[in-house]
Amino acid sequence: MSGTSAALSYTRYELLRTVRNKRFFIFSLVFPLLLYFSIAASHRTVKVEGVTFPLYYMTGMVSWGTMAALMAGGARIALERSAGWTRQMRITPLSTWAYFGAKIASGYMMASVSIVLLYLAGIFLGVHLSAQGWLIMTGLILVGLIPFALLGIVLGHLLSADSIGPALGGGTSVLALLGGSFGPLATSGTLQKVLEYVPSYWLVQAGRSALAGHAWPLRGWIIMAVWTAALARLAVRVYQRDTARS
Repeated sequence: MSGTSAALSYTRYELLRTVRNKRFFIFSLVFPLLLYFSIAASHRTVKVEGVTFPLYYMTGMVSWGTMAALMAGGARIALERSAGWTRQMRITPLSTWAYFGAKIASGYMMASVSIVLLYLAGIFLGVHLSAQGWLIMTGLILVGLIPFALLGIVLGHLLSADSIGPALGGGTSVLALLGGSFGPLATSGTLQKVLEYVPSYWLVQAGRSALAGHAWPLRGWIIMAVWTAALARLAVRVYQRDTARS
């Protein structure tokens, strides 16, 4: 089997396995959706930063739900490691980046479903945006998720199958909190400046871009590019370390 065929087969396998994972569906899709409905439905007339609460809260839940969907791939990696699957990769023509691509593709598939469901929930609760607003928000969210896909891979190769679940659950919640998914921790001062170096901050800002009508500033692009490059390098190293073990 050629490298291309191996990559396509493995990607197809990952997508099918993700779809069949009911627990993953509940954590990454159902829970953010239920939380959004339970809170936003009772605050339809409330205004936050000049927009309705359902719109404001939808952007936060989209960032949290998609981040959880991408990072949840780390749990599958930890299970594969415990079964010795990553060591078997050495005898296949699958390249490191083909392996990463399959993991990221499955995560993005689930993130896309989460985006659609939360958008529909927002529309049901009266959210209105221009076509440009929807496109800007969606495009930036998809770009902003790249570091979290890589972070999930890194954690999956560093943590055991027993510890990965609590780590991912707690980690995504902390990142969502720091990023402002549930509301900003700070709007000015030193804390605000520190939070701007956290990748989840810019993921949340991707969602909030629909409120402001513009994309990230140059600083946001640079910070996310640095996080992506650093996590990509780390992901390669931890994967190669695992596959090199006898």
